[in-house]
Amino acid sequence: MDAASLWSASDTVGRAVAVLLLAMSVATWVLIGWKSYTIWRVRRTLRVALPALWAANDWDAGRAALQRHDTEQVLLPLLDAARGAAAGLAAQLPEAARLTRPLRDTLHDVLGRLQWGQGLLASVGATAPFVGLLGTVWGIHQALQGLSGGGALSIDRIAGPVGEALIMTAAGLVVAIPAVLAYNAFGRLLAACEADLEGFAHDLRAGLA
Repeated sequence: MDAASLWSASDTVGRAVAVLLLAMSVATWVLIGWKSYTIWRVRRTLRVALPALWAANDWDAGRAALQRHDTEQVLLPLLDAARGAAAGLAAQLPEAARLTRPLRDTLHDVLGRLQWGQGLLASVGATAPFVGLLGTVWGIHQALQGLSGGGALSIDRIAGPVGEALIMTAAGLVVAIPAVLAYNAFGRLLAACEADLEGFAHDLRAGLA
């Protein structure tokens, strides 16, 4: 049975489950494409911008180098935070402690931007199979109700509707598997980026203290 026939044979609940799974799938693949491109650019920035910064003669020249290479704004905010003058009580702290607070806050902001979307991938990966299972259970329920209307029972009358209902479970798995794989892959890549950014923040703290 093709998709059009399944759609026409489904009731409101079945169609709602199908639309929800389709929305999850579209959101997952759009997010996978966007995050793949973003993480690739961040890794390229770290690979090119950091050597350019440390090869500069002074901090102003280093900042200019970051402006040219830091297209994703992951390193420049940390440098600006470290070089910015602290105000209020923070200005009375020792130099090393004075640098720690703005670097920590800015690092959290940068990492938060990089982590955006991970929660959606995790949610889709965790819930899509159950959404598909809901569609299957509902489809089997509807099929059994139809069989209770009378007539001789046969394997053909049962297998057709039940097989159609099981398609929802398969659809849920098809939606969930890419989301889980992408979540794990991005998690490993982001962990490497996070280690590089934390190392850069540590170097800034040591160099400017």
